[in-house]
Amino acid sequence: MKVTNTAITLAASALVLGVSPPARAHCDTMDGPVVKAAQKALETGKPGAALAWVKPEDEATIKAAFEKTLAVRKAGGEAKALADQWFFETLVRVHRAGEGAPYTGLKPAGQDFGPAIPAADKAAATGSAEAAEKLLVETVRAGLAEKFKALKGRKMPGDNAAEGREWVEAYVPFLHYVQGVFMAAKGAGGAHVEEAEAAIEGPGHGGHGARGHEGHEKHGK
Repeated sequence: MKVTNTAITLAASALVLGVSPPARAHCDTMDGPVVKAAQKALETGKPGAALAWVKPEDEATIKAAFEKTLAVRKAGGEAKALADQWFFETLVRVHRAGEGAPYTGLKPAGQDFGPAIPAADKAAATGSAEAAEKLLVETVRAGLAEKFKALKGRKMPGDNAAEGREWVEAYVPFLHYVQGVFMAAKGAGGAHVEEAEAAIEGPGHGGHGARGHEGHEKHGK
């Protein structure tokens, strides 16, 4: 099966497909970009790097937390460490709230996010998205081939109900995969992985319940 360059657009959803459970997003980890920005701000005494991660309306909250942290850090030792940790948590919490995502605490460094997030970070750091593009296209190609393999060769519903049922069982996951990848690439770019994953799953994913049939009717199926 040949996948053209149009797959690059659809392949954005591979950010979902390439993430290994239970990891989801790395903005709430100790070695994630938000904490790194907080560390840079504290080291330089300038809050700009941290403020970049929150919405304009939340700047006052972060600025106030930043000033308090700087003041406590002067005590050194354990006080400094606790103040830093509090600022990290505050920045991550406000950042996630601004994106409509829950805050569940800071996660340890060294989390396994699979290949997608590291590829995206590498692209951002190097200015080249070549490796990330290759990963995404290959992931979509493999996923599409896997779903289509079960459908290819089966007969569309006709007089034989049993054969037709086998086609339906293969068709539904294939349809939802294609639709889910397209919708995720088109509209879930700003969502966290949990939301994008929901777009990939699609209604009735893996089955053909009422919601699944509703989706088919919209496609004229």
